[in-house]
Amino acid sequence: MPRVVPSQVCKFIDGLPNYVVQGEMASMNHLGSGSLNAVLDLVDQVPDELLTMDNATYNNFIHAKAYIRDTIQTWIANNNAGQSRFGVQIPVSRDPVAVIKDALTKCPDQSPSPSTAELNFITDPDLRTNLRNDIGAVTRALSNGEWKAATVLAGSAAEALLLWALKQQPPAAITSAIALLSASGGLTAKPDPNLDRWNLYEFIQVAEKLGIIKPNTAKQTRLAKDFRNFIHPGVAQRLGEKCDRATAFSAVAGMEHVVRDLTP
Repeated sequence: MPRVVPSQVCKFIDGLPNYVVQGEMASMNHLGSGSLNAVLDLVDQVPDELLTMDNATYNNFIHAKAYIRDTIQTWIANNNAGQSRFGVQIPVSRDPVAVIKDALTKCPDQSPSPSTAELNFITDPDLRTNLRNDIGAVTRALSNGEWKAATVLAGSAAEALLLWALKQQPPAAITSAIALLSASGGLTAKPDPNLDRWNLYEFIQVAEKLGIIKPNTAKQTRLAKDFRNFIHPGVAQRLGEKCDRATAFSAVAGMEHVVRDLTP
């Protein structure tokens, strides 16, 4: 089932063909029970973690949903009793459809799931939020069986976490680790002086040598080292690689190992 986000519901409401507002009054009758039920169905599919409202807005949001349900139930009861549908004219400021839309416009379309690691060890709030959003996207992709997305995003997140961790180290320590790895064959080529240009394998090797991640973490994360191949169709075709359940779970496990090792 597609993921429903707040902006999608707002666009749906804007596109309702019979949504009529006259002056200071709004009519729910023009919408009808079908459109109102569709609004409620979409709203109920928005993940809880995206409903980031203040208490007052959330209370109005819940009340609006209840008002719509009560109106629909009354219409059904009247119809079953052979009565005509009663008219619903309501001030625009209390229009439940508008209240729902106003509340959802304050909500983001992307946010980490409640189970996503806090990453409190990252002091930069913007970077922490971005990485948490990425890890949340990995979790959703995995639960939806989107193996390619989960594989690529998990590899990318692991790479970003290790880049951050290595940037916290003294440059001399990194230089020493590179020299030791080059001498032992742990690195076949000297990495670029700019850490931002490293690949995941280089991050893993140096991070393990410095004791930033454990050997088991390095072993697990190496399984995701070629994740970038999956976003280059030509390379993937030549190598005969494809994303599946195994690549996704391997990459996610590597990412989770990195988070665990970096968490104090």
